[in-house]
Amino acid sequence: MTLDQQVKSFRWISIFEGISFLVLLLIAMPLKYIWNAPEMVQIVGMAHGLLFVAYILGALWLYRKLDWKFSTLMIICISSVLPLGPFYVEKKYL
Repeated sequence: MTLDQQVKSFRWISIFEGISFLVLLLIAMPLKYIWNAPEMVQIVGMAHGLLFVAYILGALWLYRKLDWKFSTLMIICISSVLPLGPFYVEKKYL
């Protein structure tokens, strides 16, 4: 896999991680706590968790491959816990 393909893969992981986080916060959590329907949180939460782990591992991988500064890696990792953070990372750093 070339470096361009690795960056493209991380870009897609970043987008999907951001979407899953927004779905979890804006759809699944209200369904659970307002309408007493927790099923969506289980499904979306699992998907988001897997994407979150892939996002962090991908960031660590690209940190080494692209020779990012440590501060850049920290910004990317912190962005993973902000609702729109992965979209910011995708536009600014990829």
